[in-house]
Amino acid sequence: MKSILLSLLACAVITAPISQAQARNTPCSGKMGGVSHCSKDGKFVCHNGKISQSKKICR
Repeated sequence: MKSILLSLLACAVITAPISQAQARNTPCSGKMGGVSHCSKDGKFVCHNGKISQSKKICR
């Protein structure tokens, strides 16, 4: 039982930094609250109402 618990804990520790790194590369990540919708000119509108500075085009 302890070995299963340790394995699960190790997996959680390994995957946590990966998900944080991916979040940094996502438009409207962090304090902006994620993507709300796309504007008519192809920019990302965040949940906090601000326009993302991302160079990616939203469709």
